[in-house]
Amino acid sequence: MDQEKVQQFVALYGDRYPEEAYNNVKNKFSQMNQDSATLCAMKSKNPTTVLLLSIFIGYLGIDRIYVGDVGWGVLKMLTCGGVGIWWLIDLFLITDVTKRKNLEMLVMF
Repeated sequence: MDQEKVQQFVALYGDRYPEEAYNNVKNKFSQMNQDSATLCAMKSKNPTTVLLLSIFIGYLGIDRIYVGDVGWGVLKMLTCGGVGIWWLIDLFLITDVTKRKNLEMLVMF
């Protein structure tokens, strides 16, 4: 993919990946064809959406299941968000978890 399109992808979807991995994301997008890059970017989760899920129904573990941590999500669901403590901690951690999961998916793509 040419550099202009890579810049567009990074501008549109760069907030879905960790900031420290900016160069890796840019290189990975440049190695992909446009269809693969579009598919990968569309499959990535928006950290803001996950944060909203975490705020409103995070005590049920839905946020963790949504990002792909099914085991943690079920455990969180069974403990009602760790009696609220795990839910509160996840409010601060879930965006970083989402970005890391998106990066893992991009690397495997």
